[in-house]
Amino acid sequence: MESAVFLIEFGAIILGLGLLGRLAGRFQFSPIPLYLLAGLAFGQGGLLPLGTSEEFVAIGAEIGVILLLLMLGLEYTASDLVSNLKTQYPAGLLDAVLNALPGALMALLLGWGPVAAVVLAGVTWISSSGVIAKVLGDLGRLGNRETPVILSILVLEDLSMAVYLPILTALLAGAGLAAGSVTLAIALGVAGLVLLLALRYGRHISRFVSSDDPEKLLLVVLGLTLLVAGIAQQLQVSAAVGAFLVGIALSGEVAEGAHNLLAPLRDLFAAVFFVFFGLHTDPASIPPVLLPALALAVVTAATKIITGYWAAKRAGVGTKGRWRAGGTLVARGEFSIVIAGLAVTAGIEPSLGPLATAYVLILVVLGPLTARYTEPVAAWAARRRGTPPPPPAPEPVPEESAAAVRGNAPGGSG
Repeated sequence: MESAVFLIEFGAIILGLGLLGRLAGRFQFSPIPLYLLAGLAFGQGGLLPLGTSEEFVAIGAEIGVILLLLMLGLEYTASDLVSNLKTQYPAGLLDAVLNALPGALMALLLGWGPVAAVVLAGVTWISSSGVIAKVLGDLGRLGNRETPVILSILVLEDLSMAVYLPILTALLAGAGLAAGSVTLAIALGVAGLVLLLALRYGRHISRFVSSDDPEKLLLVVLGLTLLVAGIAQQLQVSAAVGAFLVGIALSGEVAEGAHNLLAPLRDLFAAVFFVFFGLHTDPASIPPVLLPALALAVVTAATKIITGYWAAKRAGVGTKGRWRAGGTLVARGEFSIVIAGLAVTAGIEPSLGPLATAYVLILVVLGPLTARYTEPVAAWAARRRGTPPPPPAPEPVPEESAAAVRGNAPGGSG
């Protein structure tokens, strides 16, 4: 009987996601906000809470984030990654200052103390790699000139978590920074080792994974990704970072074939991830903290747009691409929830969890909209001021750009 209820619930979720995706496609916008609202409707305190399928949905959500980052990594080689990081580290520093400070200041203004300030700084700092990866694919921008800039900032943020999370864990435990030094050293060592292997032995890894049989290729790539992600998480490194590095370690025909095979799985589990996020948000906990969350969302949406615009300008991207880069970085999501969850578990501040949830929910809904409309709104504002628009620069076709980045046939935009 329980298995029948599970099948009914999970089948209804998947069917509903498909119908919501079709509705979003008809109006030509990202389905992510609809997925989140569906999760709110059927989660804790919602209209019809789910029970039996919740544990399976949680596992599917974790796999969804891993696949999103794997597919993002498949678009670029390890040498491209290192080159982008070398050129974009100033943007990463600006990103940390502009977007972490508002969260820290808000916590101090609310009287929550320095530890809560460190927590909320992380919540407002880190963009959602999962949401942004999905948005880039939905809007067909994986090959745009500004996309490597966006990816560089995301990777810098994700790698920064290898430093931030061990420190935060030590602070929440009341152990101080010294007690977390061993965990921090392990995290940095693992991240560095995986990147070194991708750089030096990526060709051999691709040869090991390669297969003419699609079934075997799918099993080996998926199994390797989940294995590396799990080991990375066990060693206090983000599973998302591990999956991304597996993606960049693969190249040539292997990357193309894996991209085509994994795209449907990514779309399925990514949708499950966004529903899961909504399922664990109690609508009743949002109104009391809505005003500070909204204020924080407005400020940090603006600071993310500034970050992306400046980074893209520094990389020589045209005006339109600069606005697209800024608007795309606005969404917060998985990492912000993980950080807030650590604080809630440690009992730091009862209101911190609902505030972080409301904040992330606002920006995870707003993020796909800013990604799509920041550039048109900026162009309209320029026309209103009487500023002549810059001459249109030819944007690369996504398939051609992806092929140029990898030096082979395109893997598709997902």
